Amino acid sequence: MIGGLRLRGPLLERHALTVEHLGALTLPVSDDGIVIGHDQERTPAVLGLFRPEPYEISFVGGAYLVQVIALRAAAIGARVAIESGRPHLWTAMAQQAGGGQPCVTVHPVGRLGPQGPSAASPVLVVRDCGARPPRNRLAATPWQTTLTLLPFLDPASAGRLADADLVGLQRISPPEAEAAARVLDLDDPDADALPSLADELTLWCTRRSRRYVLLTPTQVESAFLGPPRRLD
Repeated sequence: MIGGLRLRGPLLERHALTVEHLGALTLPVSDDGIVIGHDQERTPAVLGLFRPEPYEISFVGGAYLVQVIALRAAAIGARVAIESGRPHLWTAMAQQAGGGQPCVTVHPVGRLGPQGPSAASPVLVVRDCGARPPRNRLAATPWQTTLTLLPFLDPASAGRLADADLVGLQRISPPEAEAAARVLDLDDPDADALPSLADELTLWCTRRSRRYVLLTPTQVESAFLGPPRRLD
């Protein structure tokens, strides 16, 4: 959970067990999600990706953090489907993530078909289709999260950020920050900070909350992806 953002896993009914049945549990009891860094209080920031309803994320920044999210989603058993006009950015990562299994796949823009997500097999769809991505051909489906990667924020299409359940903003130019502030109703300090954010820092926004999160890659991620960077 990212502090006040309450980015949790699926919010399902609670299940009660008697003490006698506790020994039968073989899975860890915890929030579903992936750690995407830590916040200003050094608290782990957990992003709950998969829910029993469609979930939409818009991310304005570099591919690096999205690659980390994809790798960590695959590590918890999700399937990852990437729709991209830049296959060179994703192919090696997809091969690395699967360990020989096709859990991460890369598709040309407009060629991504239905993924058949379910509670047992959730899907993360990454759309890397430029600053003005074409209309998503996939229907919104439970247990499927769509993460749209925007390399920069086109002021003419900034309004689409308002339709997302979650928005991530890395370092952007002052005009882009002004456009994002208008759409997301950001306070002046947040809008002023966006043009100077460090490569590792992201401002995550829901309709009610904002939280800065600092990414700390693992040693394996750093060895494969290199250091965090804003530009691709």
